[in-house]
Amino acid sequence: MKMNSQEYIEVSMKLTPFSEENAEILMAEVEDLPFESFTVGDPFLKGYIPKEDYNAQALKLVLSGLDELGFEVDFSATLIPPCNWNAVWEEQFTPIVVDGKCTVKATFHKGLKRTRFNITIDPKMAFGTGHHQTTYMMCRALLGNESAVKGKVVMDMGCGTAILAILAAKMGAAHTYGIDIDAVAAVSAYDNARLNRVSKHVETYCGDASLLQMGKYDVLLANINRNILLEDIPTYARSLRKDGLLIVSGFYVEDLAMISAVAAQSGLSFRKSDSMDNWCCATFCKAGS
Repeated sequence: MKMNSQEYIEVSMKLTPFSEENAEILMAEVEDLPFESFTVGDPFLKGYIPKEDYNAQALKLVLSGLDELGFEVDFSATLIPPCNWNAVWEEQFTPIVVDGKCTVKATFHKGLKRTRFNITIDPKMAFGTGHHQTTYMMCRALLGNESAVKGKVVMDMGCGTAILAILAAKMGAAHTYGIDIDAVAAVSAYDNARLNRVSKHVETYCGDASLLQMGKYDVLLANINRNILLEDIPTYARSLRKDGLLIVSGFYVEDLAMISAVAAQSGLSFRKSDSMDNWCCATFCKAGS
């Protein structure tokens, strides 16, 4: 196991008043600075950025323009000394087994019982693995729509480590695409596709929803956050083929009505929803001919 000599700055941004929604808004405002990852814990949003990329003045400038958002932000920065980030991942990343059918594990997990679909993720970045509840539900929703995936074209929007794109490929999708606004994530997604021997069926790109105009898709997956979903669902709907499925997560149960309303306005009908620890996952269908 290699040691990573990279030094990081931990930026603690205190939100007053704090809420998960305010943290998501703040994350969207500052993520281009460029932070590599975030953690959320009342009352802080903490961002992590390589030491050489940290610019306090640039951060102050962004935060000074947030007065109209309804919350205040104070921040402090702390240097994190070099450490073995893979070891940190080993402590934080536990395997995910979805309904006994799909296992998502890291390269350092050994001796696990095999399931029908087994996905191995090679950790590239520090500070955790994201919201396991939403990943779990998205995998479960995908597994519950196997006939809609097999032989079809699937898009994993905001693909991250490409867990969903890889699962779709293993389920028999004819071709799977992954898009992430983070270039590091897009590269990591491709590397993970190779690691799982599905790289011939998975293409990954760095960008946003504007890239969806590249083609049409039978299934579109988006595990992002409420605000981005509300903005991009109309674009998702236009990129779906008739009878295509949109599966989304990354928002709370109380936000489902809002998500469903935008989906309906975009020509998508609600099919079903799932929830875990107040996180929600919903499936919609585009009307056929």
